[in-house]
Amino acid sequence: MPSLSAIVRRHTDLDDEDVAWLQRILADWQIIADLSFADLVMWLPDREGQGFWAGGQMRPTTGPTAYVDDIVGSFVATGRRPLVDAAFAQGRIAREGDPEWRDEIPVRVEAIPVRREGRVIAVIARNTNLLGVRTPSRLEINYLQTAGDLTKMIASGHFPAPGQRSDHADSPRVGDGFLRVDAAGRVVYASPNALSVYRKLGLAGDLAGHLLTDLTRDLVPPRKRPDEETLSAVLGGRAHRDTEIGSGDVALIVRAIPLKPDGEHIGGLILLRDVTDLRRRDRELITKDATIREIHHRVKNNLQTVAALLRLQARRIDSAEATAALEEAVRRVGSIAIVHETLSQALEETVDFDEIADRLSRLVTDVGLAPVRVRREGRFGMLVSEQATPLAMVVTELLQNAVEHGYRDREGAEGEGEIVLWAERRGSHLEVRVDDDGTGLPDGFDLDSSPSLGLSIVKTLVESELGGHLTLGTSPEGGARAELSIPLD
Repeated sequence: MPSLSAIVRRHTDLDDEDVAWLQRILADWQIIADLSFADLVMWLPDREGQGFWAGGQMRPTTGPTAYVDDIVGSFVATGRRPLVDAAFAQGRIAREGDPEWRDEIPVRVEAIPVRREGRVIAVIARNTNLLGVRTPSRLEINYLQTAGDLTKMIASGHFPAPGQRSDHADSPRVGDGFLRVDAAGRVVYASPNALSVYRKLGLAGDLAGHLLTDLTRDLVPPRKRPDEETLSAVLGGRAHRDTEIGSGDVALIVRAIPLKPDGEHIGGLILLRDVTDLRRRDRELITKDATIREIHHRVKNNLQTVAALLRLQARRIDSAEATAALEEAVRRVGSIAIVHETLSQALEETVDFDEIADRLSRLVTDVGLAPVRVRREGRFGMLVSEQATPLAMVVTELLQNAVEHGYRDREGAEGEGEIVLWAERRGSHLEVRVDDDGTGLPDGFDLDSSPSLGLSIVKTLVESELGGHLTLGTSPEGGARAELSIPLD
């Protein structure tokens, strides 16, 4: 399904500011569809003046749809939708004529011109399924009256408001709680759901007839509500914005849309949503995230303690072979500790592995077993912790193996050696390569039969933990090359 911007670029002469105006309407027109009990279709004028393109469509959640199929991107020639033609040409709301019949369903159509800075830039068709129409309730009457005010504002260019829109992803919907206030901010009508929300705040009686700002001020303590200016502007229906208030364990979002059908402020539409459970879950997630980070921090500290104990034990052993084995264990534990240290500082269970790779490179070369430096090329990117930990050990082992075996007999006069750690993401795989300019692999080398503990660890981690593939060969510089191909989650 094409987007509004794509349709505008291909078929209309609307400019960027026109598109921004239409997109602000689309951001809020679920409210209008629900209040109208009707489908909304935004028709955009064709560049050649031959008709209109459907640039947007919204179905109501409060009533049956008039459009079973999606029509965004479709074209209607001039004359096929007389009300749309009239609304665009005359700049007025067109609602004359008998209902249309679609799939044996009577549909009442109303065409609303979308005006911006005195120009009609589009038309919104309001399509109401008339099947099963009955005498409307008081709730439905107030819904329809408010929808009528909003459509008049669209036709006169007073909606959408240029100021702040909803900043909340969990912004209130019509069914969550509907209030209508007059110009003084006094409640004219409150839906049953809106009344229930205020009952949770401690309201004992009814909402109708009360000044909503004063009533809310009495129910909500100062620390649980916004500043007085915001409170008065939103609950008085004078500002096109939202705010969050609460009392005790109750939290709710309040959103206001001022009503100016004829240019003068006559009141406001107030939508309420009880977000108590959402805020409780938010707090639980924050606590969980903090706990996970603390666990990673403690694991890192414990690993560093283990490394320190192994290092202390290595100093007390006379055997050079045993000392070397303990020092290798220290480096392996250290590589895991680096991952947990990074995770303890992250907000999510992902890490920037480029930073880890650089730290591992320093960890290996700082030992000073040979005159060598490590240079990284490319990027590993972000990895989940389940992949970062085994990959850290693999990189450490490969670098350590290159330093220990590729440059063991190199004389100082031969200069500093260089190991290149290369990484690149290709599709769904991470490709990693370690090249050195050392002595290379011995003749007849076979990975499967190699007695090296480090390479055995690498092979096991790559194939079992990472689900990847490892190959060893000769680098272009004549040294050794290790290549990894790892599927990404």
